[in-house]
Amino acid sequence: MRFSIVILPEYPWEQAVGIWQRAEQLGFAQAWTYDHLAWRTLADGPWHAAVPTLTAAALATSTMRIGTLVASPNFRHPVPFAKELVTVDDISKGRLTLGLGAGGIGFDATVLGEEVLPARNRADRFTEFVRLLDQLLLDDHTSTAGQYYTSIDARTVPSPIQRPRIPFVVAANGPRMMKLATQFGAGWVTTGSPDPDGGLAGWWSNIAELSQRFDDVVEAADKDRGEVARHLSVDASGVPALSSIDYFGECVGRASDLGFSDLIIHWPRQSGVYAASLEVLEEGAARYLGTWD
Repeated sequence: MRFSIVILPEYPWEQAVGIWQRAEQLGFAQAWTYDHLAWRTLADGPWHAAVPTLTAAALATSTMRIGTLVASPNFRHPVPFAKELVTVDDISKGRLTLGLGAGGIGFDATVLGEEVLPARNRADRFTEFVRLLDQLLLDDHTSTAGQYYTSIDARTVPSPIQRPRIPFVVAANGPRMMKLATQFGAGWVTTGSPDPDGGLAGWWSNIAELSQRFDDVVEAADKDRGEVARHLSVDASGVPALSSIDYFGECVGRASDLGFSDLIIHWPRQSGVYAASLEVLEEGAARYLGTWD
């Protein structure tokens, strides 16, 4: 199992640089940051842009992969976004992973004055978004006219360092988006669905169901089970994996048993969402990272 960590883009870079470098020192295979204009309970606090943050992180680290978890069509157009991604891939020397999701119905969906799309339309838009990004990162000239996006002789020069292109990790819970993950993704990521009763057991049960659903989609796509990496953002349960060393170990074991190849946790915050202990992070890294490759 590989381990990755989300570092929220809420810190001034003078502070954040040490966090990104410490994550690399601890042995995390990947560090992610959220790609939002504002986010939930932290919407009124400091929040920096994802692409400049990843650019700085690329220069501050040397081995750990970096990426978005996740970028969405809510406020992005594939043509300028592809240019930004190619640039970060170059600066990072080919260490960028692009996490992609359909986008929610919160601040990012309305800040540009657009109406919130129904779920089916968001899925349609996301499919078009992923397909166009794939084409832009593979071809040096792209022209297309879709329902949501148009590109007229868009130039992707130079090409990404990573070939054939920057790897995608696609967020999905339903069969349609899971199929998209098998078509375009080097990985699938899920946060599961919250238990209506707020129970941890119910969340893990949902994760087991989603893992089986993805098995079915992979089989239908005639792919090997290990061909698409499986990422679990485990803190989405509502109980941070770093709440104790015992629970962290339990998360590692349960995720592995359910077939996940990558476990995603969050850098511990002092209070509020993802509040946890830095000491548990250090102990968990020493105990598990490097032993579950």
